[in-house]
Amino acid sequence: MRGVVMHGPGDVRVEDRPDPRIEQPTDAIIKVSAACVCGSDLWPYRGIEKLDGVTPMGHEYVGIVEAVGSGVRTLKPGQFVVGSFWASDNTCEICRAGYQSGCVHRVLMGTVGTQSQYARIPLADGTLVATPEVPPADLVPSYLAASDVLGTGWFAAVAAEAAPGKTVAIVGDGAVGLLAVLAAKQLGAERIIAMSRHESRQKLAREFGATDIVTERGDEGIAKIKELTGGLGAQSVVEAVGTQESMMQALHSARPGGHVGFVGVTHDVALPGLELFGALVHLHGGPAPVRRFLPDLMELIGARTIDPGRVFDLDLPLDRAAEGYQAMDERRAVKTLLRP
Repeated sequence: MRGVVMHGPGDVRVEDRPDPRIEQPTDAIIKVSAACVCGSDLWPYRGIEKLDGVTPMGHEYVGIVEAVGSGVRTLKPGQFVVGSFWASDNTCEICRAGYQSGCVHRVLMGTVGTQSQYARIPLADGTLVATPEVPPADLVPSYLAASDVLGTGWFAAVAAEAAPGKTVAIVGDGAVGLLAVLAAKQLGAERIIAMSRHESRQKLAREFGATDIVTERGDEGIAKIKELTGGLGAQSVVEAVGTQESMMQALHSARPGGHVGFVGVTHDVALPGLELFGALVHLHGGPAPVRRFLPDLMELIGARTIDPGRVFDLDLPLDRAAEGYQAMDERRAVKTLLRP
């Protein structure tokens, strides 16, 4: 099969890879209908995150079940399925508490590599959620968004306790930040402040439900949030970048007693103890338990209540994956969809 591999910083290739096979009774093999490039894929692309040799890429995926292991009970060939970027059994104590990304048997799908024509899905019964029927083509991008960026943005908004009557500020205007706007709107937030300097992303943020746009960053951005909230700060803040600047901006944009949901994959982030102590805020986040939200999100997508697939602004065949990485790295694209 054809699949995306990264040989080093800036060096993405589509090569022949071994066809996946059932390795455990709980595995399924899917024919990938669509995959995509994640913002977190840019960390190794930029050389910030080191790779251990040539690495298969991709952890977001939707597709058609081709085969299932002897231990799979809830899936059958021919079904259209969506899965999370963490494979989980969905039965352990951590999973039952709603934190499938911390499953005691979890498998990071990035180690499998789903930017490919086919993929092996471990723990298939717990990881994959099937639609009632194979969806029309125009819904595939939205279902793909549910496998990571929608679920991650939703978790961030939930962790920030976005709710009716609250003001939510969102640091980051990538796909996760934009879908955190959508999530905050669906969760009933009264005011949604999107922090963005890019006109096209500002436009989509407003269409997803943002009521205010803040272009400033750092101390100026914090001051603007305070100005918009009567000097207090937002009740709910989403951090969707993962840098020191974005984390501190989120922390200081929240009012005392506020909640910060952080989902940006952190790199070289350190929280000064006294600033954290004095902030009087709740911090909750990490790798999103997308599987917790998948059934409800897929129902909203199937009913066309939400359209998260709009974050894909570059649609390419799999063999042109390198172009998709470059476009996202240069911020010419919010998110690249790849079609095997």
